Amino acid sequence: MSRTVEERNLADLILRPLITEKANLGMENNQFTFEVTLKSTKPQIKLAIEQLFDVKVLKVNTSVKARKQKRVGRFVGYKPQYKRAIVTLAEGDSIPLFPDV
Repeated sequence: MSRTVEERNLADLILRPLITEKANLGMENNQFTFEVTLKSTKPQIKLAIEQLFDVKVLKVNTSVKARKQKRVGRFVGYKPQYKRAIVTLAEGDSIPLFPDV
């Protein structure tokens, strides 16, 4: 039994774009950064980005951020864990994160 994701569920894999200084520097090199679900795989992320934004994806790099401890008074908990995907697009393709107003 293969663990494929249906086309209608691909959009649920991409949670939001990450807008940081480092991500903005990557946009100059045609690299866009997204927060994705923890269980999503590189082929699923590639397919989701290609279908959502109608672009050609060359490469997908992922990283899972380590859990960090957070203390509130005497109670100790953890910050939520998340997965980041850096997507490299083909030359000439772009994702309009900031559409013209």
